[in-house]
Amino acid sequence: MTDALVTDVPDVSTDWYHDIVQFADRTPEPVHWFAVHFTEGAIVLLGVLLVLAALARLVGGDLRGRALALAAPVAVVCAYLSSEGLKTLIAEDRPCRSPADLVIVAGHCPPAGDWSFPSNHATIAGALAATALLLHRRIGLVAVPLAVLAAVSRTFVGVHYPHDVAAGLLLGVLVGTLLTPVLARPVAEVLRRRVRRAAARPAVGPARR
Repeated sequence: MTDALVTDVPDVSTDWYHDIVQFADRTPEPVHWFAVHFTEGAIVLLGVLLVLAALARLVGGDLRGRALALAAPVAVVCAYLSSEGLKTLIAEDRPCRSPADLVIVAGHCPPAGDWSFPSNHATIAGALAATALLLHRRIGLVAVPLAVLAAVSRTFVGVHYPHDVAAGLLLGVLVGTLLTPVLARPVAEVLRRRVRRAAARPAVGPARR
């Protein structure tokens, strides 16, 4: 088993976690059902928003906009991989393992070895929202609050500490915002060369009889 580099969880995060989980347990059953489905479905919704933002740039954008649209999904994948690497390195156990009789909305705690810090869901949500905002302002303004709710839902259903989701959300935003323009530069150059080659080709006129 990987040795944890961080063994002490901040007391404030532990206190908030228990307060949120206890509050969640007191909410009606329909809220539980919605939270369990929303915490997964929100990532899908954010993915759809990113696709819409990318299509808007690919269809109606300039060369740089198209490059950003192609680079954005790669940045999201990189954000996820970075969060997965940190989880393996830090190896913070899930909060729902202690105490053993803790009741969480999710119904069960993720298996041992599925570490807690940072939250993959929150990281992906942050990256999707950040890249959507880079590509399309109006779509991004819808994605941002959705990403925040997606991150918060991970604590509400009981599978992450608040600091897990805060760190994940920040990591996703930073990687998505900073890496997308960097990746877009070589993509834009490739697109520019293709445009030049297409322009240099001789036009084919109508065949003579």
